[in-house]
Parts: sequence; structure tokens; C-alpha cells
Amino acid sequence: MDHRIFESRTISISINRHWKDLYEAIWKPQAFLQWASGLSSSQLRADGDAWITEGPDGPIRIRFTAHNEFGIMDHYVTTADGTDFYVPLRVVQNGSGAEVMLTLFRLPGVTDERFEADVNWVQRDLKALKDLVEPAGPRL
Repeated sequence: MDHRIFESRTISISINRHWKDLYEAIWKPQAFLQWASGLSSSQLRADGDAWITEGPDGPIRIRFTAHNEFGIMDHYVTTADGTDFYVPLRVVQNGSGAEVMLTLFRLPGVTDERFEADVNWVQRDLKALKDLVEPAGPRL
């Protein structure tokens, strides 16, 4: 068992939409294709309790948490080389709206530059989600 604790960064965005309505609109894995740029150019196909998509280095396997009443959208990603990533993702109430939070862990060997690039990628994806689901824009 790995007992290390990794550096992490939680990236969040406030969205002007009731948190439960937002969660219901985006919790299904297929909804990620509309805003998560790592998946948006790929097909997502069911494979038992997981989903498979194509990554730059081969197939990527993703397992999502089941639908729940708490806004939890955690997922586990296994890359083509067998590396596993845990990605905590939450939708929580923020006043009359929602806060969407994703925690990014810095794994061993990831440079400062790469980690910052990953943080920026998550920020862009969360902004794309906000643009997609806020009342002023199209609705999921």
C-alpha cells in the first residue's frame, strides 16, 4: 500500500444554477463529453462497470461513482500504461447556485510546469461547463 500524501490543488467554479439541478444534468458519464476536453473529442463506450475512451497513448478506462444525493461525481481513470488516477469531483450548494470542485493530485514525476498546465486545463474545462449550463447559455 502506498502511504505517500501527494500535493493537491482543488479548482472550483461558481455556477448560477441550483446545485441539485446541475448535478442531475451532468452526473451521467455521457454528459462529460460536452465539457471535459480530455473526453470531448472521443467516443465513450460502456464496458461493464466502466467506460472506455481513446487517449493519446491508447485506451483509457474510467469508472464513475454511482448517482447519489450528495453531488459526488468522483471517477477513477486508468491510462493505457496502467497508471491509476483518482479524481474527486463535487457539486455542492453555494447559496442559490452551485460550486463545482475538482481536486487534482500531483503524482510523482510530474514537473511544476506540467502540474500548472493540468491545473489550467481543469480551469478551462470548468469554465466550459459553466458556459454550457448557466441560464444565459444553452442548457444540458
